[in-house]
Amino acid sequence: MWYAHNPGRRARQLLGDGTALLWAALWAAMALAVHRLVQPASQPAPHRPRIPLLGSSVDGALRGVAHAGDRIVSAAPATQSPAAAQALAVLGAVALFVIPVGLMLTVWLPRRIRWTRQAAAAQELAGTEDGRELLALRALLRPLDELAATAALLPVAPDETPAPDPDPEPDPDLDLDLDVPPGPGPGSLAKGWREADPVVLDALADAELQRLGLRT
Repeated sequence: MWYAHNPGRRARQLLGDGTALLWAALWAAMALAVHRLVQPASQPAPHRPRIPLLGSSVDGALRGVAHAGDRIVSAAPATQSPAAAQALAVLGAVALFVIPVGLMLTVWLPRRIRWTRQAAAAQELAGTEDGRELLALRALLRPLDELAATAALLPVAPDETPAPDPDPEPDPDLDLDLDVPPGPGPGSLAKGWREADPVVLDALADAELQRLGLRT
């Protein structure tokens, strides 16, 4: 799979993919424009019209690149064939496209592939009991604040909530500073995983699936 089930996560992925495609298309258009502006020495172009759909600053930058290409081509030996000059212009346009797009792909593509592999593996594991235990174990390795949020969603066992005394009488010998037993926390999640508590295992596995933006 390439996109998450969660609408928010899927929207961010679509935005990132669209930005990557737009970046590649922009540099492809710029490379083609530069290739057209850079004329071999045998094909002089005294007048270069303004490139449509581009601002003055971008158009000026492209013209600067084109003039630099002209100087490179004109500096070639006089015996150089027009085909070699044309190949040099093509090489410059390809480099103008490959370098920025390649840098973008080194940042964007590994993250997308890593998420795709993790999501596919998580979906496969979620279909079996042993797989859900592995998902629960992976969820236990998340930061403590995320574990605390997961533990807060656990139902409290009935024996952990004694009924209050309707008419409590103060006990003078009672230590008022006695610590109150804590509620569910990350420690209870680890204990539940060790004891194979199905409620805890399901909560942890669902938390891991939700982290990846998948349906539980």
